[in-house]
Order: sequence, then C-alpha cells, then structure tokens
Amino acid sequence: MGCDGGTIPKRHELVKGPKKVEKVDRNAERAAKWKYCALSQEKLRRPIVSCEMGRLYNKDAIIEYLLDKTADRPNMEVVTHIRGIKDIKELHLTDNPEWAGERSNTKGDVYEDLHCGMFICPVVGLEMNGKHRFCYLQTCGCVFSDRALKEIKTDICHKCGDLFKDEDLVVLNGTKEEGEKLREKMEQKRAKAKTKKSKKSKAAETVDTPSESKGDTKGPAVDGTESSLQTDGESSQSDVAGTSSSTEGSKLSKSAASKRSVQEMTEKSEVFKSLFTTHSSAKRTKAQTSNWVTHTPYHF
Repeated sequence: MGCDGGTIPKRHELVKGPKKVEKVDRNAERAAKWKYCALSQEKLRRPIVSCEMGRLYNKDAIIEYLLDKTADRPNMEVVTHIRGIKDIKELHLTDNPEWAGERSNTKGDVYEDLHCGMFICPVVGLEMNGKHRFCYLQTCGCVFSDRALKEIKTDICHKCGDLFKDEDLVVLNGTKEEGEKLREKMEQKRAKAKTKKSKKSKAAETVDTPSESKGDTKGPAVDGTESSLQTDGESSQSDVAGTSSSTEGSKLSKSAASKRSVQEMTEKSEVFKSLFTTHSSAKRTKAQTSNWVTHTPYHF
C-alpha cells in the first residue's frame, strides 16, 4: 500500500517512536512573567504591585480578587497567600526611554525588539526583561537591579533615600529555590506578628485586673475618712474663695489688655495698622456714603 510512483518511505515515517518532550520557549516564558499580570494574564499597566513572593500584578486585578474571592479565576493558586491590601506593595518603576509602546508597529514594517522592557534600573540602566535579576524594597517599593545593589553597597535607597536592611529585599520573579526561601521568610514574619499581638493582648488583660483589685480595696477606707475630709473641705473653701477672687481679677486685666485696639499700639508700624478696618484710611467720608444699604458697609 502506498509507495506508488517510485516513492521510497523512510523509517521515521513508518515507525512511530517516543514523543519528544516539548520545551517551553524561554522568550515566551520571560514575556509571560515580566510583561503580563500573574493573576489576570493581562498586560501590566500602572499601578503595578508585587507580593512577598516577588510576583507582578495589576493593582486593579488584586483589588477585584480581594473584593470577591469566590469568583472563578484561572490562576487562583498564585494569590492564595494574599490576605489583604497590606500583603502587597506598590512598585515605583523607572520608565525605559527606548520603549516606544505597543502601537509603534501597527503596519508591521518596523523591526520590533521583543526583548525590550518597559522599565529599567535607575542606577545601571539595565532593562527589566527577565535576563537580569531585579529586586524591590519592601520599605519604599523602589525597584533596582541586583547588579546595582552589588556595585554600590549602601543602606540607603538610591532613588528615594529611605533606609533599608537586607531583609527588606525581595527578588522579582525568582527561581523555584528563591521562591521557597521567600515563602519561608513570609511565614516566619507572619508568625512573629501573631506572637506580638498575643503578647499585647495578655499585657492589656494584666493591666486591667490589678487596677480593678486596687479599686475594691480602697472602697472601705474612703468611707472611714469622710468626716475628716468634710472638716478639711470647710476650711479650704475660705482659702479657695480668696484665691478665686485674685485669679478673676488677673483674668479681667489680661482680657482688657488683649482687647486693646491695634491703632493704639505704639510698637506697631503704620503699614501694619492700615491692614485693619479701624484705620482712618478705611473709613468713608460723607461724600462716599450712599443712600442705600448693602450687605457689607464697606461695599461701594
């Protein structure tokens, strides 16, 4: 059967061998991680946020997920560790001046560099396209390349000037090993936060209980000393009456001094006095007055 017309079949055409494992294109994989949202699979657009695992998301997609977690989404396992808006950080990215945009090659007659990234490192100038390692700071959200952090070793952010530690660095779209380390770091951080909250609640309870016990012990003692307090109160009322009259007199003198007209103050200049309506320049003459009444008397 077949082989008509003198055709000679080859072995791979007649014998079916094992199927070759399909390899993922590295360029496509990089573009999926660095140019598309990990949750909605839409193209990244500002504002862009990242989680403690170093994945990139559109902020709108994360807010929609937090508002309705019951909705069916294709990549729900990617955001299971995000509990609220505090678990993400908005990134401060630096635009790439060579990025012409998505609509620059609408006709198809221009060379389009698929490896060109939308953002770059503000220190070294490396493009954020997946070929180079990038990190962001959890304190301020600024993004830098790993090369810039190694060449310029400092504890101050190169972009905004905030202080940071090595613990605040999070690798963006790292390897599986780096992802496991980030997950362990995230779990340890959350466990510490829980222990702090429990200690604070216990301390508040211990503060409340002794205050109540002290109030109970002081109750009968107050009843026994009521008579002595009454006699002391009568003697102190006369002293208070004398002091109150003196304080009232001082208050009246202060209020009288404060109500002094600005025009009578000799230490003030004439320019300063002319700012107020009590100055002579603000008063009208009889020729300037009108026969009709307005809302404000100084309206011409």
